[in-house]
Amino acid sequence: MKKIAMFLAMATLLVFPLAGCGGKKTLKVGATPAPHAEILQSIQEEMANRGVEMEIVEFTDYPLINQALANGDIDANYFQHEPYLIDFNEKNGTDLKTAAYIHYEPLALFPGKTKAIADLKEGAQIGVPNDPTNGGRALKVLESAGIITLNSDAGFNPTLDDIQTYNIGVTIKELKANVIVSALPDVTAAIVNNNYALDFGLSASDAIFADDRLDIEDYWNLIAARTADLSDPDKVEIFRKVVEAYQSDATLEVFNTECRGFYTPAGWDQDLLPQT
Repeated sequence: MKKIAMFLAMATLLVFPLAGCGGKKTLKVGATPAPHAEILQSIQEEMANRGVEMEIVEFTDYPLINQALANGDIDANYFQHEPYLIDFNEKNGTDLKTAAYIHYEPLALFPGKTKAIADLKEGAQIGVPNDPTNGGRALKVLESAGIITLNSDAGFNPTLDDIQTYNIGVTIKELKANVIVSALPDVTAAIVNNNYALDFGLSASDAIFADDRLDIEDYWNLIAARTADLSDPDKVEIFRKVVEAYQSDATLEVFNTECRGFYTPAGWDQDLLPQT
């Protein structure tokens, strides 16, 4: 939050978004610290070589990143999947759009007081994210793990009301995604979003159950931008440079060395940007 406050306080002193002089452009991109900001850092030099100075603005709370984009405080962001983006637009009247896909990250159940699925007992408490899209996906993971059964007519984002059967007598606690990892010592187990798991020092191998069936386009992490900017040929040219730099060996290197087994490329064969 200190970083966000500092950014807002200094906004008038910083370079203007998607602008520049002497042919040099500046792009502000919002992201969560790890690994999204780290991946951005890995392509900053390449972006400079392409004539774009990329400024990274870190956020720790998901809604703030989209709101900053909608308000024009940043030019793009990188932290979410499409169902989350669509839900945010519907609830806030914003007009944000996918510019490119970058990676897929399985959602996993991490141990708290219990270290294995087999050890879950009556009364166990399991934490899940409280936003509809990540929360719904978390319930699907718990179903895959055999902990619950969802109603067959549950929608894409099931809620607690869609649980048909608790196969183990657990209690599911809905918590903000950015606090779940710090609550692990107080719950039996929890579904933790991978960027927060990385911040906490966890690796994919620490999970007691990892989703293996939701690797679908809906859950690929993406670069988001304002729809109006994606209708501007000059701005699309800048975004294209960003996408080309993202979908590169530099990004793969970060996936392989820094992301501790959580991330794999996704959608790199798709060109979602308008042709100019």
